[in-house]
Amino acid sequence: MPAPVYFEVHVEDMVRAKAFYGEVFGWTFTRNEWADIEYWFIDTGEKDAMRGGMLPRPGTLQPFQPPSAFVVTLGVASLDGTLEKAQARGGIVAMAKFAIPGMGWQAYLIDSEKNVLGLFEMDDRAK
Repeated sequence: MPAPVYFEVHVEDMVRAKAFYGEVFGWTFTRNEWADIEYWFIDTGEKDAMRGGMLPRPGTLQPFQPPSAFVVTLGVASLDGTLEKAQARGGIVAMAKFAIPGMGWQAYLIDSEKNVLGLFEMDDRAK
């Protein structure tokens, strides 16, 4: 059965986006020199994690345009701490922290480039 194997982050400002993801999640980036467009490989620092890339957004977002995409959820050690770091760097909480009983805590964030992503902290005591 098909399963996700790669993700991409589309951005308006590459410098700002790399700073956001580098500072909030500790990701590092390597320029793909053979691509015809500016393209950066993402290293999340997690062994056996899904690989990803970052590239300039191929079009412009319109005001009040709802996102049309799959949402990737990132596992984090501290949901509250990650939300705090993200907001300090221009992120916006799209959906506040809520419990998934017996599993953990979930929230949704808008990054510096207007992309929506999920954040999940495992905690079997969540109610």
